[in-house]
Amino acid sequence: MLGRIQALPFIVILMGIGALSMMVPGIHAAAIRDYAVMRAFIQPSVMFLILATLIGIATSGHKVRRPARNQLMALLMAFSLLPAMLAYPFMQAVQNTTFLNAYVEMVSSLTTTGATLFDPERLPDSVHLWRALVGWMGGFFIWLTAFAVLAPMHLGGFEVLNASGKRRALTPSAGDIQASDIYRRIRKFAVSLFPIYLGLTVVLWLALLLAGDPPLVGFTHAMSTLSTSGISPIGGIGDAPSGRMGEGLILVFLIFALSRQTFSADQPGVYVQRLWVDPEFRIGMFLVVAVPLLLFLRHFLGAFEVSETNNLDAGLSALWGGVFTVMSFLTTTGFESSAWDTSRSWSGLATPGILLMGLALVGGGVATTAGGVKLLRVFSLYAHGAREMDRLVHPSSVGGSGTVARRLRRQGAYVAWVFFMLFALSLAVVAIALSLTGLDFQASITLAIASLSTTGPLANVAADPPIVYGALDNVAKAILAAAMVLGRLETLAIIALLNPDFWRS
Repeated sequence: MLGRIQALPFIVILMGIGALSMMVPGIHAAAIRDYAVMRAFIQPSVMFLILATLIGIATSGHKVRRPARNQLMALLMAFSLLPAMLAYPFMQAVQNTTFLNAYVEMVSSLTTTGATLFDPERLPDSVHLWRALVGWMGGFFIWLTAFAVLAPMHLGGFEVLNASGKRRALTPSAGDIQASDIYRRIRKFAVSLFPIYLGLTVVLWLALLLAGDPPLVGFTHAMSTLSTSGISPIGGIGDAPSGRMGEGLILVFLIFALSRQTFSADQPGVYVQRLWVDPEFRIGMFLVVAVPLLLFLRHFLGAFEVSETNNLDAGLSALWGGVFTVMSFLTTTGFESSAWDTSRSWSGLATPGILLMGLALVGGGVATTAGGVKLLRVFSLYAHGAREMDRLVHPSSVGGSGTVARRLRRQGAYVAWVFFMLFALSLAVVAIALSLTGLDFQASITLAIASLSTTGPLANVAADPPIVYGALDNVAKAILAAAMVLGRLETLAIIALLNPDFWRS
């Protein structure tokens, strides 16, 4: 029975998992005696399970001739079509909303963007649980497909590590990948990664409970932290009962979004074998330390000008607010510290949101749930730049550091630069499209960065005044949904689908 299920098309399996997951908020609604919301989830769950079963029967004999193309198409369909199914119970539970709003909400959750069109008070508790659960499943889906699907095709950041030539890097081909290889990798990594993902979520949830959070708040924040979706039933962690202790716990678990080495040091193709010499982790920690420290020095100078340097509590609060918020936006989670207002007001900076935009653009580690350009690509460009500066002083010098490091700062830097240009081009196109809907320049740029970097709360924290997603028109919402899918799947994967080798019989 299990073998027959595994032989089904990937998108059908995802439909079945999505339909089964609707039972979770349905059971929660039944437990709190919200029977209208319970029916809104249980009935669609049964209906979509039947539909997935029928589609599975109809496609059970289908043989995949091009497994790489099939898996990339499944990824694209998962992020663009699957939210339509997930949006149906959401719309039924909320009742007074449109299908487009529900669809955009589910795209935002599944891509771990975390942008919401609804005020927290408007949604029932079970619907908040559903949003966080969809984001949590989307985070694991990203983890799984990064190792099982994108890695053998040299996509998703792995092209930087495995670049052996310019043509190979820019035209990724997976004609030598067999269907059995991909399905075997999916099973292998699902078995190895899911216990880690689930275990870390449960540990963080229990820790937040001990810190004082209610069960639903702690559970949603735990799922949102591991998936870096930033979804919260109370509008953020600033109002969470756990306070600074809860923020500290979340900060520790956000480290897993800085580098894949934190949970998969034994995977093939990694650049280093120890976390403390991993370039992604080192760059991430450098930014987490350096940016808040610079802001703190600005805080100190500002306090000196107004004779408040003896206010130690305000200084420490400002420093903590900077550390946590920088870490949160670097990992594209988007949680705002309760002390961020103190940091922002004490610094006197007119536009602190630009720092958060830049951090979100950099993003987290390769093969993690974080979005953005990714730290490994930034490191590759840095290594290439540092080597070129050395050659200006010593033209005949030998770079050294081994074959892998040499390839990383040569072909890897080339591919990273191409991806960066494609990302910048995508950012410009999305911003122009949003401006055509009537938004001003600041709002267009902010929303484009928030969607492409999958950092939805950025529009509420970095923009002044904050941008309300629910106030956008339908065209702007559709553009944001498409940008979220593009930012999550990455431009190189879309280009790979346009590779003629993928479509030849």
